[in-house]
Amino acid sequence: MNKKIISLCAALAMLPGLPIAAQAADKHVVLQVSDNDEAKWNLALNNAKNLQAALGAKNVDVEIVAYGPGIGMLKAESTVGNRILDAGATGVKVIACENTMKAQKLGRDDMLAGIIYVPSGVVQIMERQQQGWGYIRP
Repeated sequence: MNKKIISLCAALAMLPGLPIAAQAADKHVVLQVSDNDEAKWNLALNNAKNLQAALGAKNVDVEIVAYGPGIGMLKAESTVGNRILDAGATGVKVIACENTMKAQKLGRDDMLAGIIYVPSGVVQIMERQQQGWGYIRP
């Protein structure tokens, strides 16, 4: 019985004109921020916002990956902290490099709430590019 239902649902989902409940984004972009510069961060956040506005937030996956000096703007006292939190609320994934955090003796409690952590920022960017993601360095 379950196999019949699954087969029927799969067949219906392939019919043209029927809405699909959980469509995945068809465009993917990763932005690199490796500068501890408020202007660069604002530019990256504007790029993310503009991508979502132009393509529709549900149609594009956006990640901002910070490493090196760029990690400074992900600290709890960041001057762009509110904008980073707002971006996260719209679906932008803001990602911190744990290698950089270790080198700068930063812990997760030093960072903004809601950010994502990866072992290596440069590896995250490289893997996204290998997966066909667009790459932007504002």
